[in-house]
Amino acid sequence: MLAALMLAAFTFNTAENLPIGLLDLVSDSLGVSLPAVGLLVTGYGVTVAVASLPLAHALRAVPRRHVLTGVLAALVVSSLGGAVAGSYWPLLGARLLTALAQALFWAVTGPVAVGLFAPEVRGRVVGALSVAGSLALVLGVPAGTWLGRQHGWPVPVACLAVPGLVCLVTIAALLPASRPEDEPAAYGGSPDVRRFTTVLAAGFLSATGAFAGYTYLVTFLNEVSGFAPGTAGALLAVFGAACLAGVSVTAALLDRFPHVALPTAVATQALGMLGLSAAGGRQAVAVLCLVLMGGALGPVFMTAQNAMLHWAPGRTDLALAANSGAYNAGIAAGAALGGLILPLAGARGTFLAGGLLTAGACVVLLVGGRGRRGVGADAEAR
Repeated sequence: MLAALMLAAFTFNTAENLPIGLLDLVSDSLGVSLPAVGLLVTGYGVTVAVASLPLAHALRAVPRRHVLTGVLAALVVSSLGGAVAGSYWPLLGARLLTALAQALFWAVTGPVAVGLFAPEVRGRVVGALSVAGSLALVLGVPAGTWLGRQHGWPVPVACLAVPGLVCLVTIAALLPASRPEDEPAAYGGSPDVRRFTTVLAAGFLSATGAFAGYTYLVTFLNEVSGFAPGTAGALLAVFGAACLAGVSVTAALLDRFPHVALPTAVATQALGMLGLSAAGGRQAVAVLCLVLMGGALGPVFMTAQNAMLHWAPGRTDLALAANSGAYNAGIAAGAALGGLILPLAGARGTFLAGGLLTAGACVVLLVGGRGRRGVGADAEAR
């Protein structure tokens, strides 16, 4: 069952980011501008941000088996529909259907997955889902980009229906149709409204900061660091590999050090971004800071999700939906902020602003956590 959920996480994250490598192909094929095709990515993120909590709330009483099979059916239909779309608007509609499915998927998957295991290993379960999601950037998107350039962009879009169908059949056959409120991880282990809101705020700030710079990373590497344009692919692969490594290491340690995992990840992201802004003109330093930022980006979201399972003041699915919505809102806000800063202060300025926002997230976590017991203390008490 966990393997099926991991495969679903991989497939959804691949679907989300696949257009990034196919923008020019879609633009030429459908006869629309690159900015219009870019809406296939930004519109997706905005949809997830807006829809996560309302969808989770509306379907809070529906058995998780039915919800998951429904979202996977939507993934299959939207993948096939997008592949046969002969014009821009049907393709955009298929993308938005996938986004709605993903918004609900991340809300319900965490409680379902961790509920299959004992509480003392739940951090590793959250980590396993995050590793699968991170593999989409390292394997799924590059493979889909290659396939699209060999056989046309509809081919990798349609291929996403295959793992989606496998996951749908597996979950429909194996996951019990129990009431959501009766599941082992339906409610937070240590409900705490203050910590819950602190994590939400820190997640939004860190996502805004990260994507204020990351959106213009290639521009920074070319204009500030002086890398040749042909090296961008290799440097992005280094970033993706660092993200996967960071998630893997954090997943292995999350159950032992849950109370410091999120602040450590956010601080590492801030260090990498501020380092790029201050000394990114030196190529060796730029690569080091790129690794720090990449190694922290995935763990920030993963550790925030894990914190939600502990501190949710009510149902964990609603808490996870709120966290996903806040993070995706931060992604959209960061990309917009970076676009405003770029013509005024250049690519270096986008990373300075992003690093300062991420440092602000560190302050929020420190202030919000004062005088209260951490997750680790709660776990030890139990």
